[in-house]
Amino acid sequence: MEIPEQDVAHMARAVELAGRGHGSTTPNPVVGCVVLDAAGQVAGEGYHAYAGGPHAEVVALAQAGERARGGTAYVTLEPCDHTGRTGPCSRALLDAGVARVVIAVSDPNPTAAGGAARLRAHGVSVTTGVLTEAAERVNEEWLTFMRLGRSHVTWKFAATLDGRSAAEDGTSKWITSPEARADVHRMRAASDAIVAGIGTVLADDPRLTARPGGEKPARAPVRVVVDPDARTPATARVLDDEAPTLIAVADDVDTGLKADLLRLPRHDAGLDLRALLAELAARQLVSVFLEGGPALAGSFVKEGLVDRVVAYVAPALLGSGKAALGAAGVGTIGELHRLRFDDVTVIGPDVRLTARPVHPSTPRETRPAGPQPGREQ
Repeated sequence: MEIPEQDVAHMARAVELAGRGHGSTTPNPVVGCVVLDAAGQVAGEGYHAYAGGPHAEVVALAQAGERARGGTAYVTLEPCDHTGRTGPCSRALLDAGVARVVIAVSDPNPTAAGGAARLRAHGVSVTTGVLTEAAERVNEEWLTFMRLGRSHVTWKFAATLDGRSAAEDGTSKWITSPEARADVHRMRAASDAIVAGIGTVLADDPRLTARPGGEKPARAPVRVVVDPDARTPATARVLDDEAPTLIAVADDVDTGLKADLLRLPRHDAGLDLRALLAELAARQLVSVFLEGGPALAGSFVKEGLVDRVVAYVAPALLGSGKAALGAAGVGTIGELHRLRFDDVTVIGPDVRLTARPVHPSTPRETRPAGPQPGREQ
């Protein structure tokens, strides 16, 4: 059935509004809402700005006031039907007298789902599946978190035009421009955790912090070092007080390292990365920004645990040196990890390429341990 142009246009606006919540709603989703009056004119708009704050529907309904009665609400995620720190949005829509609700994506969280059914039971017309792909894309981190029971992973790397991330002598500062590096800090700040391997820590002693605009963000991402044998030096900068840090070590390692340790099973001479992402999800870290060396990146790719790739490519050539990606389980050309480009953006003299796997990970039945995040806990 063809979707009316009006529904597409207003839901597109709701998706745009939802995107404004990126980086501040964890462990809740980003959600946008547009409310029309009975005459079809926009009466209110809103988005979920931060965890614990009012939901998108509540913000939009407050702006619309009495004009919402008899009108239509466009919501990117099914209105919640449970009481957490705030009341159910399904009830707020009913109390406002909205006659029709258009939903892009059904809520996969069993704790919060059911809003569409409640609205229908009270005589509200409900339309679902409008701009689903766009609404899922803007909320991909949280949907991965809920559907797969693990954190969403963005692998970022910087490289020359011939795919080198460092010169033969190991130097890599700076392949890309200040503009590209500033963009990386913006993406770091919008993530819940920044992950790197012990090789990167030993070679570069990075801080793994986010400073968009040169300033420390209000919410510092958790730094995670994948360090099976607990080789992180006590003097490493990732152990300073700039941000919280987790050191992921093998569960059979005996160490006196003074740090917050996350013990995991060994797997393929490293750590069980699926277990790592499940543990991070249990700590309500929805989005992971994977940085560091090619070996760790290759392991994540091999396991099918990279949900998005962001590559910063500089117009420069090395001809030799370290490749951006290490062994990723490909022995023949037919085993290539295929991706699809979603965005190409020029940043300063460089190009930022964004791509996602053609065949994303298959949902598992397992979910994070502990309370299930919904629209609110």
